[in-house]
Amino acid sequence: MSCGCKTSGDSAHSCGPKKTATGCESVNTCGNSYKLSVFDWLSNINNPAPNRCDFVEVRFKNDRKSFYKNVNNIPLHIGSVVTVESSPGHDVGVVSLTGELVKIQMKKKKFSDELALKIYRQANQKDLEVWQEARKKEDGVKLEARKIAQRLGLEMKVTDVEYQGDSSKITFYYTAETRVDFRQLIKEYAGSFRTKIDMKQIGFRQEAAKVGGIGSCGRELCCSTWLTDFRSVNTNVARYQQLSINPQKLAGQCGKLKCCLNYELDSYLDALSNFPSSSTILDTEKGRAFCIKIDVFKKKMWFAYVDHSMAWYDFDIDLVKKLISKNKRGEKTLPLEDLKEPETSIQSIDLIQENSVDRFEKKNRNNRNKNNQNNQNRQNNNNQGQGQGPKKNRPERQDRPERNENPTSNSGNQPRQQRPQQHKAPEEKVKADANPNAEQKPQSNPNKKKFKKKYPPKKDNNA
Repeated sequence: MSCGCKTSGDSAHSCGPKKTATGCESVNTCGNSYKLSVFDWLSNINNPAPNRCDFVEVRFKNDRKSFYKNVNNIPLHIGSVVTVESSPGHDVGVVSLTGELVKIQMKKKKFSDELALKIYRQANQKDLEVWQEARKKEDGVKLEARKIAQRLGLEMKVTDVEYQGDSSKITFYYTAETRVDFRQLIKEYAGSFRTKIDMKQIGFRQEAAKVGGIGSCGRELCCSTWLTDFRSVNTNVARYQQLSINPQKLAGQCGKLKCCLNYELDSYLDALSNFPSSSTILDTEKGRAFCIKIDVFKKKMWFAYVDHSMAWYDFDIDLVKKLISKNKRGEKTLPLEDLKEPETSIQSIDLIQENSVDRFEKKNRNNRNKNNQNNQNRQNNNNQGQGQGPKKNRPERQDRPERNENPTSNSGNQPRQQRPQQHKAPEEKVKADANPNAEQKPQSNPNKKKFKKKYPPKKDNNA
């Protein structure tokens, strides 16, 4: 028997070892969890037997729920598949809530105990087979119903189709802008599907709740997850929150104004209670000025002259209240230019250099300089390691100028490297004494090793 954690009642789903005597362990967390689930925070409390609640909440397809009375005291838990009373016949549903929390939900939804129907039994194998076979027909029936409505020229849209558990009735949920005369439509449906037909008109918000989807905030729609009551939303809600009346941004997937516009309305109304009226007009020496904009967060109001409305001047609400009280005494205020206080510019320190365009180039340039210095240090170390034996402290010759033995070094901070002086032949010494002013040519060191320049291997384009 299925644990009931799949909305469509597909028999292919099975929780396997997760199913216990108390139902499916992941009935509220698995991917097949039903919509509008309720967390039973009173499940661990054991009440006395005489005070136990005999009512349970049973869910059906999508977000349809109802309360039923357990007259036979059947041991039920969340996820139990039960057969309940219906008109006509019986229906099959899944228990979504038990215990004392059911009384709170019934009181919240103002559900009368006298209207509650009975629970017959836990669903047996035959009930489940009929129920699952009926669910498999719903998609085909919905497409066929839309074709029939279109052929009759009715301005309506069949949103969803729901079979009763015993396949004795089909409920068609539809949306329409105006009233629809579906007397001929019911005859067509009854002749095509050979069962009892029930038509229910729903709103566009209820349609979005049944279909589901992802909102502009990136989360699932509120109406398909937790929202149960749909309050009216008008354009005044957007005006109170200083939002531009843009239908593309303010409308949801249902085509109506978003329900989330009501969430912060109370906070905006509390903040606007401290503001002067948006229709405030100031009488100044230069002329009359009217309010053109309000900023709730900065607590400022923008004013402009009636004759010249291009220049705007912002003032704190405390100053505006003083100006209004001054006008009530019959006195005119100073011009808006004189009332405007110069704003003190606050210099912000950019610690992470977000405003610097070349912040990435500086890092690359510093890394390049560090790499060049590291390469030069390596070359100097190699030149020092090529000398023959340790250096000897010998006095330098006065008749020869100093020369740089390491011409590749570009760093001025590093000490100059000196090579060990070698003995000259006597003939070279005589020539040097004979021509002291002659230019001295650099002599090649015979002990110095010559390294060939290595080139990277050529790439083979045919590889």
